[in-house]
Amino acid sequence: MDSTNHKTKRPADFEIVSNDGGNRAPLNLDARFRESQAPGEIKIHVENLDFFYGSSQALFGIEMRIPARQVTALIGPSGCGKSTFLRTLNRMNDIIPGSRVKGKVTMDGCDIYANGVDVADLRRRVGMVFQKSNPFPKTIFENIAYGPRIHGERKRERLCAIVENSLKQAALWNEVKDRLNENALGLSGGQQQRLCIARALAVEPAILLMDEPASALDPISTSHIEDLISELREKYTIVIVTHNMQQAARVSDFTAFFYQGHLVEIGATRQIFTRPAEKKTEDYITGRFG
Repeated sequence: MDSTNHKTKRPADFEIVSNDGGNRAPLNLDARFRESQAPGEIKIHVENLDFFYGSSQALFGIEMRIPARQVTALIGPSGCGKSTFLRTLNRMNDIIPGSRVKGKVTMDGCDIYANGVDVADLRRRVGMVFQKSNPFPKTIFENIAYGPRIHGERKRERLCAIVENSLKQAALWNEVKDRLNENALGLSGGQQQRLCIARALAVEPAILLMDEPASALDPISTSHIEDLISELREKYTIVIVTHNMQQAARVSDFTAFFYQGHLVEIGATRQIFTRPAEKKTEDYITGRFG
């Protein structure tokens, strides 16, 4: 079946989002994000989302509901729109000249593209881990403390607690607790990626976006990252882009298949990998193309 004919129901109309900034005071999202949702409740609702790089359209009418405290994997061939979609969830695409979005993305009922939304606050609540680890050229301690400091935390005792807790959540504390004053660039590749995850967790996000977080790592480091993702789902809503079908099957609860900017199919991971509804999905996961 052609990817444009996916079966997701669309609303009768949709909001065209304005990016003119408006003149209203920034909306603080803290009061709107719920931290303790039960797994399965809808955390992110995407409605008829189109995205453009200048005159080139990259996403077409994306409809998706992403459940809280679950892992949703985005799969599809290179250039299909997975990473573009991921970046719409914390407005990272805003920094690209000429980019524009139509449609609606709500998180706990808050339209993140509404005029007056504090984008810096949004990116604190929706953390991101990139494909290539990018630790700051600072100490391990300062890498983790950087975000909380930016957001106003000054007490040394509190910063120490945040650093320890974040590193523990990222399964890195025992490996670096005696090296906190060493340069983070001295860590191994896998450790650097877990450090970046800890850095994202330090500002207490509700949602964690991961763009191929293990693609540049060796198998052992990849296993550490996958184990970590499985643990973090207990507290965080996670959306991960991956080209590794086995990884998607191992770590995710739900899987969405993208093709040529369209969402072809989304469903429970077991269903997608064993009984996909769309022929194109089956062809991709069985290696017939991609």
